Amino acid sequence: MDKAAHRQAQVWLAFFCFIEASFFPIPPHPLLGLMCLAEPRKALRFGIVATLSSVAGGMLGYAIGWGLYGSIGEWLIATLGYAEIFPAAQCRFAQLGPWAVFIGGATPVPFKLMTLTAGFMEMALVPFILASLAGRGLVFVVVGVLFRVFGTPIKAFIERYLGLVTTVFALLVVAGFLVITQLRGGDDDQAVDESCAAAVPLDRETR
Repeated sequence: MDKAAHRQAQVWLAFFCFIEASFFPIPPHPLLGLMCLAEPRKALRFGIVATLSSVAGGMLGYAIGWGLYGSIGEWLIATLGYAEIFPAAQCRFAQLGPWAVFIGGATPVPFKLMTLTAGFMEMALVPFILASLAGRGLVFVVVGVLFRVFGTPIKAFIERYLGLVTTVFALLVVAGFLVITQLRGGDDDQAVDESCAAAVPLDRETR
C-alpha cells in the first residue's frame, strides 16, 4: 500500500500497462487496484492512465504482429506460451474482427495475444484502437470510477476483509465464465468452437 501511494507509482502503472499489452506476461490489474486503494481520490485518473497506456502498448503489439512477426512476433508468441492457441486466436479474430480485440481487453483473455494477432491479420488501425479503448476502458476506467465514488468505505472494508474479498471475487469470476459458457450453448456456437479448435496457422498469403 505504501509503494502504491509513492509519487512514482503512476509512472510504473503506465509502464506496466504499456508493456503488458504487447509482451509482458504479468497483468497490471493488481497494481491498479492497490493504487486505487491507497489513494481513492485519484482512482479515476489512475484508470484513465492505465487505459491509455495499455492502448498505446497494444499499438506496439499490433506493430510487432504486422511488421515484425517473422523476426520477433513468432518468437514472442512461443515464449509467452501462446504457440498452440495462436491458430485458434487467428480463427476467432477472422470471425469476430474488432470484437475479438474488445473481448481481449475486457476479459481475462490475454490482451497481448489479441494485439499481436490484430497486427498479423492486418486489421484496420482505427477499429483496432477504438475496440482497445472500449475494452481496456471497461476494465480500468470503471474500476477507477467505483473507487472514486465509493473509495473510502471500499478501502476500509477491503483492508479488514481482504482474504474474504479475494475469495468472493475469484468465485464470481469462475461463476461468470460458467454462466457465459452455458448461455453460449448451441449447435452453431459448438461448430464455431470446433472449427477454431482445429484451425491451423495462417501465413502472409492466406490470412
